[in-house]
Amino acid sequence: MAGARRPTGILLLGGSRQQVIAIKTAKRLGYRTVLCDYLPDNPGQRYADVSYLESTTDRERVLQVARREGVSGVLAYASDPAAPTAAYVAERLGLPTNPLASVETLSEKHLFRGFLAQHGFPCPQVRVARADIPAAELLAVADALSYPLMLKPTDSSGSKGVTRVDEPDVAMFERALAHAREYSRNGTIVLEEYIRPGFPRVIGGDVFVVRGRVTFWGLMSCLRDESLGGLVPVGERYPSGLARTQEDAVRQQVQRLVSELGMEFGELNVEVIIDAGGTPHFLELGARAGGNMIPVQLSDISGIDLVEANVRFAMGGTMDVDFGGGKAVTCSYVLHAPRDGLLDGVDVAPELLPQVYRTVAYVRPGGRVGRFDGADKAVGIMFLRFGSVGQMEDALDRMGELVRVRVS
Repeated sequence: MAGARRPTGILLLGGSRQQVIAIKTAKRLGYRTVLCDYLPDNPGQRYADVSYLESTTDRERVLQVARREGVSGVLAYASDPAAPTAAYVAERLGLPTNPLASVETLSEKHLFRGFLAQHGFPCPQVRVARADIPAAELLAVADALSYPLMLKPTDSSGSKGVTRVDEPDVAMFERALAHAREYSRNGTIVLEEYIRPGFPRVIGGDVFVVRGRVTFWGLMSCLRDESLGGLVPVGERYPSGLARTQEDAVRQQVQRLVSELGMEFGELNVEVIIDAGGTPHFLELGARAGGNMIPVQLSDISGIDLVEANVRFAMGGTMDVDFGGGKAVTCSYVLHAPRDGLLDGVDVAPELLPQVYRTVAYVRPGGRVGRFDGADKAVGIMFLRFGSVGQMEDALDRMGELVRVRVS
């Protein structure tokens, strides 16, 4: 007697703590979950039906897994490094995907900057160099640029490895290069002119594309901790605070970029700066859902389960993801340590507690934490709701005193 038919399989690339929700969602929808993650202690393997200790950036090994398991879809949920692998495997197997060339463009900053310039989007002056370039040589390359400058690894996400260089100083370049090398996999860095903002916050959040059209608009604005340099996002607030004309300009540019890239479906992570003249400049358009649980936050705001949408569309399905905006007043706040050490605890002021509706802890008391210089150093995430924008802004102005991460 023949055995029961095996459920349709989905290949999920990455089993980190933020990616577990995609595995659980795929299982809830009845799919057989196949996981690739090279870390032997990745939490996702406890939930997946089948798990392989394979790097999500090794395209050929992941392709072998996909063929062996006979999957019908591939999803790199909230993962920049794995997004090109997912597109490569899906293209090779004839599965649903956005164009590999476009996903690769979005995954490497120097390719993205070149694409923007080629297609007439506002773009800062940029120089590309190898990551092992001597600081004095890079200083000479920078002569044609106007300070301040941003030095970035081309293939990192979450602001990892990024440094602002304010003046032509060899020692500053040496420190910036050393920081970038820590997070560079491809050995390439970009040096680009700083975009002076006219709007006080970077516009972030996610959008969702259906048949080439953005149908879900989850634009928010990014929170920063200036005491830690102000480069790494420590949360997102909704509404963004943009004037209607500013938001319309951002939407127009996002849709035009999606169309130029030929992106057909899926969740995309957005980072935009609006300059002093009101022009939007893309920092990033990630070919995947945002980190720091942005899809969960936007699902709370919209009532649409974006994690489910990611799974369904990766499997060739569909669902209603139309959302133009809502009336919620909410923010996320990444719990982060001011220095290296052991976590003693997190103190939240009693006056803020009524606004907290969800807390996700990544590190337990006694666990080791690092000074927050990238999204991978998060201690946890809090989600808050407010009765008004004024109440939210008052709290955000005082978050340093209302929330305290104690480290010894």
